Amino acid sequence: MKKILYAGLLAGFGIMSGCASPFPMGALYTELKLPVAATANGGERKHGTAECKSVLGLVATGDCSIETAKKNGGISKVSTVDWEGKNVLGIFGEYKLHVYGE
Repeated sequence: MKKILYAGLLAGFGIMSGCASPFPMGALYTELKLPVAATANGGERKHGTAECKSVLGLVATGDCSIETAKKNGGISKVSTVDWEGKNVLGIFGEYKLHVYGE
């Protein structure tokens, strides 16, 4: 009886975790490109990125900050920020922040 209860609780938590996600997430595979922000700044279009990685959902490393992406692209005024993520079975994930501006 306890095994059935634990299995039910685990399944319930798994189902609910998808609802709590701030972005769409696939149970087997996720590959997304989503907007984060846009400003009225226009002009020259430089591009900078910042990257993070995740392994087994246990270890995550990297710096996906806007400041790092600005520095990597030589950007002083941000016009748009986009986010990109790829995750396979929760085993390996790659995440990138793209910053555009002048």
